[in-house]
Amino acid sequence: MSFAHPWVLLLLGLPLALIARLWRRGGGRVVLPFDHHPHRGGRWLRVAIDSAETLLPLLAAIGIVIAAGPTRTGEPKSRRILTNIEFCVDVSGSMTAPCGEGTRYDASMAAIDRFLGARAGDAFGLTFFGSSVLHWAPLTTDPSALRCAVPFMKPGNLPIWFGGTEIGKALLACAEVLDARPEGDRAIVLVSDGMSFDLNGDNEARVAKTLQDKRIALWAIHVAETEIPSEIIDLAAATGGAAFHADDPGTLTDVFGRIDAMQKTKLAKTAAETVDFFAPFSIAGLSLLGLATLCSFGVRYTPW
Repeated sequence: MSFAHPWVLLLLGLPLALIARLWRRGGGRVVLPFDHHPHRGGRWLRVAIDSAETLLPLLAAIGIVIAAGPTRTGEPKSRRILTNIEFCVDVSGSMTAPCGEGTRYDASMAAIDRFLGARAGDAFGLTFFGSSVLHWAPLTTDPSALRCAVPFMKPGNLPIWFGGTEIGKALLACAEVLDARPEGDRAIVLVSDGMSFDLNGDNEARVAKTLQDKRIALWAIHVAETEIPSEIIDLAAATGGAAFHADDPGTLTDVFGRIDAMQKTKLAKTAAETVDFFAPFSIAGLSLLGLATLCSFGVRYTPW
C-alpha cells in the first residue's frame, strides 16, 4: 500500500498527542461540599472513560489517512487483441441458386450473422463483389451495419456490372481496407460459389504475395456443389488460412465455427494499475463514529 499525498500523514502527530494527553491527565475524584470523606479513584471506570474518549482522536487519525490518499496496486487484467475481419461476399447471379429454404446468398448472410455474435469484440467489415467491388461497411466493432445489408444487396436486384465473379480484384480491394488498420490480426472471409478467371496465370501468386506482405489470412468458403477451385485452395493455404466446402446451411454454420476456432481470439496482459484503497479505512471510520456516538450518552469525562 502507498499514499498519493504522504506528507499529509505528518498530521497524525496531532491525534496521537491528544490521545497521550487523555491518558496522562490527572484527577478522577469528585468531592462534594458536604462530603469531605475521601473516595476511591475508580480505576476501571476511568479506563473505560478514557478508552471512550480515545475514539474521537482515532477517528481524526483515520480521516487524516484517508486524506493522504491510500492506494494499492490492482491485479493485472487481460486485454483482447482486436481481430480485423473483412467479409468478402459474392453477389453474382449464381448466388441466387437454392440453398436450404432460401438462396446461397441468404444462407451465407445468416451464417455470417451467427459468426458476428460469436466474435463479439472484433472489428468487422463487409465487402460485396461481382465484376465490381463495393465496400458496404467499414471495419467496426458495431455489427449492426452488416446485418442491415442483407435486403439491399440481394443478387438479382443489382446492376449488371455485379454479374461476374472477379475474386482476385475483390481480395486486393479488401487487403487495402485491412492494411489501413495498424493494430490487431487481419483476416478475410471469402464467401463465393464460383471460379474466378482473374486468378489464372501469375495473378494467383501476385494476390497471395500481397496478402502475405500485409499479414492477412484468407478463409475461403465455397458455397456450391462443385469442387473448390484449386487456385482458391492454394491461395488460402499460402496466407495461413484454409478453404472449406459448404453446400447447405448446416455445413455453412459448421465452417464458420471451424474458422472461429482456428482464428483464435488473442489476449494480452495489461500493466497493473494503481487503484484507490479507501474501503477498509472508511469502514473503520464509520465503526468508530458509531461507537463514539453510543459512548457519548454516558461513558464520558465530566470535570465537575
